[in-house]
Amino acid sequence: MTNWRRAELPGGTFFFTLVTEDRAPILTTPLARSVLREVTLECRRQWPFHMEAVVLMPDHLHTVWRLPEGDSDYSKRWGWLKKEFTKRWLASGETERPVSASRRRNRTHGVWQRRFWEHVIRDERDLGRHLDYIHYNPVKHGLVDRVVDWPWSSFHRFVREGRYPPDWGCGAMSLDDLGDSVGE
Repeated sequence: MTNWRRAELPGGTFFFTLVTEDRAPILTTPLARSVLREVTLECRRQWPFHMEAVVLMPDHLHTVWRLPEGDSDYSKRWGWLKKEFTKRWLASGETERPVSASRRRNRTHGVWQRRFWEHVIRDERDLGRHLDYIHYNPVKHGLVDRVVDWPWSSFHRFVREGRYPPDWGCGAMSLDDLGDSVGE
């Protein structure tokens, strides 16, 4: 059996990717956005963290979190978020994807993929590449032609704060422009 090792850096900044089961395109629905917002706020009240950036795609999300000094337990937060989202999603009458017999025995539902991907942000340059990757993701996936046209992204906050110009990402860009260490 694989022994999953997670990066531990108390007070660190992390890039995460979470994917729905079978890449079901549910996350940009009004219900999913509402439930995800609720459970994220509740989670942050219990276990604080700063959400630096986020993009919500139909079947996955990317985000950068900064944890409080001395705290590196992002797995507890994601476990709780995924569990609470799933409970509320299913209680609202929504469906899940089929799961294996072993997942059924472990009472795991078919809303989220089992794990998530994390990356420790090493420095400001690395952070910048990951922020660019997050914000450019809807264009990369062909959902919009311009970053500014995707509504479920922290890009709009970054524009208001003067961190990006409104037309950022509108020209010819490639993933090479976003750095070689960023991916799904």
